[in-house]
Amino acid sequence: MLMRTDPFRDFDRLAQQFFGSASGTWSKPAAMPMDAYRVGDEFVVSFDLPGVDPNAIELDVERNVLTVKAERRPLPAGDDVQMQIAERPLGVFSRQLFLGDTLDTDHIRADYDAGVLTLRIPVAEKAKPRRIEVNRGERKEIQA
Repeated sequence: MLMRTDPFRDFDRLAQQFFGSASGTWSKPAAMPMDAYRVGDEFVVSFDLPGVDPNAIELDVERNVLTVKAERRPLPAGDDVQMQIAERPLGVFSRQLFLGDTLDTDHIRADYDAGVLTLRIPVAEKAKPRRIEVNRGERKEIQA
């Protein structure tokens, strides 16, 4: 099971939309959007990270907490470049997911393609449904 608890995220987003900043840009980068769903025996989590170099993505798991960090760096600019519009947020993005005990955090796979980071987290073997065999034993009589 995948759990997400971030009670301040929606409040921060609302405050950014309402107040913004004096320069007309956000005061901090927006959270990286994500989708999460289950397919068979694994959970799939996709993060939108357009314009992020794959080498600028870090994934860490500690005590069932998955942390995704990514940095979108500014484009190299020369003396003759004058920025006209800068709406794409730059800087470090970070997101944490709390993974349930039923997921196998030792076998997470990560792929990055077309600006989307996709993680595949398998369900742990111990959490998968299994059939228990019932043995048919012979009835033993107790002698007194």
